[in-house]
Amino acid sequence: MKKAIISFSIIAAAMSCGLAAPAATPSGSSQVFSKTVNPQTPASVSLCGKKVDLDRVDMWERFDRELTAMTYTHGSVLLTIKRANKYFPEMAPILKANGVPQDVLYLACIESWLNPRAYSPAKAAGIWQFMPATAKQYGLEVTDEVDERYNLEKATAAACRYLKKAYAKYGDWSSVMASYNGGMGRISNELEAQGGENAMDLYLVEETSRYPFRVMAMKAIMEQPRAFGFTLGADQLYQPKKYKTVTVDGPVADWPEWARKQGISYAQLREENPWIRSKKLTNKAGKTYKVRIPTKESLSRSKQAKSVYDKNWVVE
Repeated sequence: MKKAIISFSIIAAAMSCGLAAPAATPSGSSQVFSKTVNPQTPASVSLCGKKVDLDRVDMWERFDRELTAMTYTHGSVLLTIKRANKYFPEMAPILKANGVPQDVLYLACIESWLNPRAYSPAKAAGIWQFMPATAKQYGLEVTDEVDERYNLEKATAAACRYLKKAYAKYGDWSSVMASYNGGMGRISNELEAQGGENAMDLYLVEETSRYPFRVMAMKAIMEQPRAFGFTLGADQLYQPKKYKTVTVDGPVADWPEWARKQGISYAQLREENPWIRSKKLTNKAGKTYKVRIPTKESLSRSKQAKSVYDKNWVVE
């Protein structure tokens, strides 16, 4: 009897809010469903300045799949938009300086949801999700004490080096993006074996086949979030921190103690410098590291400077 009363109360409350009418189920009970709207899939999209025609049935369905799924991945997309306000201001100029299109920012979103501490089961790490061997190949240090895959500035520059090399090979950004997921060797072999013009023409493992379409779907949503039901205020965006840079060119016996002398906690040191992977730095080679020390103002929501990277992200 109590269950019936509770069920009726939930249904009545939902109907009073205009959510939905109860739907009959085979058992005769009633359930309430929220209205679910399918996003409109366009006839074409743009990727890195090039029009991508979606008239071909498989192309349209592949993009529609990613747009539909991503539209309802609410938490991850909201967090990505919030984080983008914090990280895009640093990442975008590096892409520009290296001649890499700004749409590549959305590739990073797909890789990690812009989680600076992202680490995959395959051992890919950081916002750009470099594997250890690839990271070293493109100039990043990866050791037990220092892992520059977590250094946003250096990892973004390394990603640019990879992407430019791939673009020199393929001359097509969709193929470059597929190679970022599946590797240049695989994409090159399949282009030759299948006679395709670019990666979108290839039959590949599902993850790699979906990859360029996921990037395009992320771009579509992040360019106009409100069109897909994502509503944020400016005060909900994560803000870039202001910091001073301290150069370290020798060993550090105790990072927690070093941090205290800088007026911050070890946790704050690691948060701003996630490339630090140990409580000490041996640094026998005498390498130079730039350590970010956040200002006191930037550590307080009431005092930190407020900015909005893209006004389309927020409701004014």
